[in-house]
Amino acid sequence: MSDNTVGIIFIICAVALPVLIVWLNNRKKINETNQRTQIVLAAIEKNAETDVEDLLKKMAPQKKLLKEKLLSKLLWGGIVSLVGLSCIAIGLFLDFKGGTSTKDLAMQYWLGGSIFAIGIAFLVNYAVGKKFLAKEIEAEEKEMTTQA
Repeated sequence: MSDNTVGIIFIICAVALPVLIVWLNNRKKINETNQRTQIVLAAIEKNAETDVEDLLKKMAPQKKLLKEKLLSKLLWGGIVSLVGLSCIAIGLFLDFKGGTSTKDLAMQYWLGGSIFAIGIAFLVNYAVGKKFLAKEIEAEEKEMTTQA
């Protein structure tokens, strides 16, 4: 490829793509806000005594519970750890099979070890979060049962 083509691809990836992502995210938020506004205005037109604050609370997206966040860390920790272990296993297979350069094997082991370490970090984050946030999770569960 010529240097111009590489430069254009780099500019597209480094500049245009992030700008496009931010613009699309902002458009999504603006559209959601406009839809909520239209719903609230329609509710007020039909019934002037509508409690707007209560309606907005019901329409607000539910935030994730602490338990859900911790479980997602457990899930990602398990997935990423398995991917890392599989990369290491592939490296071991290639090593025993032979015919693969030591540079390629070293890269495979580093890649697998790095990915596995990230997975372990997620699992440690889950365990520490579960320990430190136990009281908050319990209070959140009590709050959810009283609301139901």
